[in-house]
Parts: sequence; structure tokens; C-alpha cells
Amino acid sequence: MMFITVADVAGRALGHPIMGTYEIVGLSGAIVIGFAVPFTSWQKGHIYMEFFLDKLPQTQRQVLNVFTRLLCIVLFIFIGYNLLQVAADFHRAGEVSPTLQIPIFPVAYGVAICCFIECVVFICDICRIWEGTNE
Repeated sequence: MMFITVADVAGRALGHPIMGTYEIVGLSGAIVIGFAVPFTSWQKGHIYMEFFLDKLPQTQRQVLNVFTRLLCIVLFIFIGYNLLQVAADFHRAGEVSPTLQIPIFPVAYGVAICCFIECVVFICDICRIWEGTNE
């Protein structure tokens, strides 16, 4: 994504921009972010507000962690379900990107699947919390 952006900027300076750069970078960004979310969650790469949790006893910390994971599962099921509907609408309508005519529905389906994978990651987190191996 960075290469094509730099090449497009250089091409524009020379009078030869790359057609569809915005589309390629946008669709690639959706794919990269969509697939990075479950992986980052599994690796515990997100920011945590531990200063509040450290003040709580272990049992309350576990309950709060499980509660937040359950809320996240509901949220990601909702997002994934809606993305599946949007992807189906894109597919039925034959929606494509304006310049390069790239179908958009596979990206929406991919990100929706990533939302459901994220739910599995949260379920695994809940299991690790109750086993005591989450920290």
C-alpha cells in the first residue's frame, strides 16, 4: 500500500499518476485491518487500561474481563452480521469500484468473517481468564 501510494505521488509529479490508487489502497486497507484485528487480539497487542484493573481483587478483575469480552462478542457478532448483509447487497447489485471495476463484495465478506473470528478469540480469552492463564 505504501509503495503504490509513493509511486502514485511520484507519478503525479511527473504527470503520470497511477489510476485507481485510491481504490487499491482503500480495499487493501480494509483487508489488512480486518485480518489484523483477530491476530492482534490473540497476541494481546491492544492497549489495556490496567491501572484501574490492578486496584481490583483477582475475582472482580476476572468478572470484569469476562463481562467486557461478552460485550465485545455481542458487538462483533452485530458488526459481522451487518457486514454479511452489506456484502450480499454489493454482490446482488454487482457493486464495483469506480475506476478499476474491482468487485467490493469479497472484501466485505472477508472483513465479516474476521469479525466472527474475533468472537472466537474472545471466547478463547474467556477460557484463559477462568483458567488463570490470561495475564
